[in-house]
Amino acid sequence: EVQHVESGGGLVQPGGSLRLSCASSGFTFMVYDMNWVRQAPGKGLEWVSRISNDGTRVDYADPVKGRFTISRDNAKNTLYLQMNSLKTEDTAKYYCATNYDYFNQNIRSPGTQVTVSS
Repeated sequence: EVQHVESGGGLVQPGGSLRLSCASSGFTFMVYDMNWVRQAPGKGLEWVSRISNDGTRVDYADPVKGRFTISRDNAKNTLYLQMNSLKTEDTAKYYCATNYDYFNQNIRSPGTQVTVSS
């Protein structure tokens, strides 16, 4: 059974930083590209970032470009998202997902809440 467990969220002031982690199991993590997606209250799922299976290619949504950094450790089956210069509009629940799960809107992990507020 595929499982993702996100962690690292919290309450932070604007301009602050957080590092999210996603521990995955139940599939061959190193074979799959992985994504971070987020959902703000009352809004749909928003793609944030993607990393290739070997970590050599990364992409970011325009709103987070230059502030967020995605990375992965295939030996630990773990995905990361370093978030700097956080803004109130980054407030959302953050999830990790394979391409398949994101494209099919099949997000079933618990996510981790990020709240940016003064």
